[in-house]
Amino acid sequence: MKNRDGIQVVMTPDPSTIERDEPISEAYQLLRRAPFHHLVVTENDEAVGVLATSDILRLVYDVDGSEERSLSTYLDHQFTIDDAMSVDLRSLPLTATVRDAAAMLSDGSYHSVVVVDEKGKLAGIVTTTDLARYLRDEL
Repeated sequence: MKNRDGIQVVMTPDPSTIERDEPISEAYQLLRRAPFHHLVVTENDEAVGVLATSDILRLVYDVDGSEERSLSTYLDHQFTIDDAMSVDLRSLPLTATVRDAAAMLSDGSYHSVVVVDEKGKLAGIVTTTDLARYLRDEL
């Protein structure tokens, strides 16, 4: 395992995003069909939060036996993306290393870290799954 691999080795460049003012059902549908579990929430092209599948599932935990259409309607009438997203955004610069990402994610409080370029613009995302795959491939 290389001790100083750059974060680009594990990050997903140009991650999927959703605008903060979009209906939450849009995020739900996107995450439901996607092979990933995190969306970066943006406002005016700036990362302002992260929305995970589990964040949405927590909102609808008590909605039992709903069909897809009524669940989306319920989400949009009861919640916004702000209600579900994590705003305590963890970020690292493009100059960070895999070790930096692992250190940030290792306490278990967060499952993703946003990667930003030198201008603070979104460049990528690293998740705990990305780190696990990196480790698998290095062993």
